[in-house]
Amino acid sequence: MKHSLLLAGMALSILAGCGPKAAQTAAPAHPGPITAGEHTRVNTTYGTVEGYLDDDVYTFKGIQYAKAERFMPPQAPDKIEGVRMCKLYGPKAPQNLSLEWRDNTQTDYNFGNQFVIEPMDEKACLVLNVWTKGINDGKKRPVFVWTHGGGFFSGSGHDLDCYEGRALADKGDIVTITINHRLNILGYADLRALGGKYSESVNLGHQDIVKALEWIHDNIEKFGGDPNCVTIGGQSGGGGKVSNTMAMPSAKGLFHRAIIQSGSGPRSGDAEASIKFGPVFLQELGVKPSEAETKLDTFTYEELVAAGNRANAKLSQSGTRVGFGPVKDGKYIAEHPFDEAATDISKDVPLLVGCNFNEMQFDISESKTEAEVKTALTERIGEEKAVKFMEAFKKAYPNEEPKAMLYVDTRTRGNAEHQAALKSRQGTKSFLYLFTWKPENNVLGASHGMELPFMFNNIAVQREMTGSSESAYKLADIMSDYWIAFIKNGDPNVEGRPVWEPYNEETRPTMVLDNTCETKHGHDSELIDLMRQ
Repeated sequence: MKHSLLLAGMALSILAGCGPKAAQTAAPAHPGPITAGEHTRVNTTYGTVEGYLDDDVYTFKGIQYAKAERFMPPQAPDKIEGVRMCKLYGPKAPQNLSLEWRDNTQTDYNFGNQFVIEPMDEKACLVLNVWTKGINDGKKRPVFVWTHGGGFFSGSGHDLDCYEGRALADKGDIVTITINHRLNILGYADLRALGGKYSESVNLGHQDIVKALEWIHDNIEKFGGDPNCVTIGGQSGGGGKVSNTMAMPSAKGLFHRAIIQSGSGPRSGDAEASIKFGPVFLQELGVKPSEAETKLDTFTYEELVAAGNRANAKLSQSGTRVGFGPVKDGKYIAEHPFDEAATDISKDVPLLVGCNFNEMQFDISESKTEAEVKTALTERIGEEKAVKFMEAFKKAYPNEEPKAMLYVDTRTRGNAEHQAALKSRQGTKSFLYLFTWKPENNVLGASHGMELPFMFNNIAVQREMTGSSESAYKLADIMSDYWIAFIKNGDPNVEGRPVWEPYNEETRPTMVLDNTCETKHGHDSELIDLMRQ
């Protein structure tokens, strides 16, 4: 079977026979009483919010951390009158891909998906969610801030059940936070060339992320958190967001550790090309430059997307490639996060970084002989390199089937190691991992996003993705221990677990996360180096 389920930049999985889920709250593995009232209230700098106590974890959903006019930088939220109920997830940013994957029932495996269907709202999407074991108690718990996947154009901080932060907050006594921010054309159109009020309209989605970190810095102590012990983390596009946030002067000091999962890579566009977008965009909308400040608010989101796509296509025809993603604008994102010299802005921030074995290959079920593999690789990279590739692969993974040579990911793996190396050259610890665990009787393998339920310790709520084997729960227990330890200490090592060595370029250690977790030294270096050539 040759079907593959690919949503660019998003973590995917199989849910046999079902379409997207309606908005829901994933239940804890061991449900207890849920209460609310004055004892679940927190007085923030913008007013009082009320959440609920889920067994022994305080939960707040949909807290507004900022507000923003269309194509404008985020501002502080309005003051709350009275008490604001924060017991339901807030809306996500508008995104035109929201439901396009709904019907995947015609394939052999009845592919569906596990994403939650959510409301979208341009004005009300700057929200965050908090899980904590204590409020107003004077304790200072480490804080984990999660930026979602979906590239820079889709997703939200709660469109996967496994994003729920309750399990990590409960197990590690940390504060877990997920955030929403603006995306695609609303979050990453570069309109600086229009001047006037749009002179700061660039990297707005990342400006939102910084605004969320500022809110967290100012308020998290009342939620039992430590503003001086904040970790930012993300997967896929979320990992790219973390990379770029590490290069933002305005974010300096607002976070103290970073986690990048399957998101390593050159994810900042060209500023000289990006700034050309605004005038062409206006032309496609039929708006004169003098009318921009009054007319851009009159178009629907769909009209903006259509005009933006036409503008990008026109620019592409003239040799200028522009998309909707972060750019090195020199102010908000001051440096390219993937330069040969790692950014000094986050020089002292420890890094945990890695990827999965087969990433964007979502169907690994079809058997292949070694001869068939060689033919396919020869078509892909040429015969000479194919032969070297097969030899290097067998040394690195002697127990894998021949077909694994066709779906092993070397690009993301090489990029992740590059980021670990950049950080280690600064004299700051970095920790590199490779997730190779595969579900039983599942075509997905160790694909893009498979590690998410494990590090969030949420196997119970995403079993359609991982299965519910004893090995899955065991690995989730180990991985969540590592992640919690890193969030607390900037070092994932924890007593009773296999030692995870910091990365260095001499021995190239990688923690391989599988049924047996172990540090391997340069086990696939020959393979990675070959594919870098």
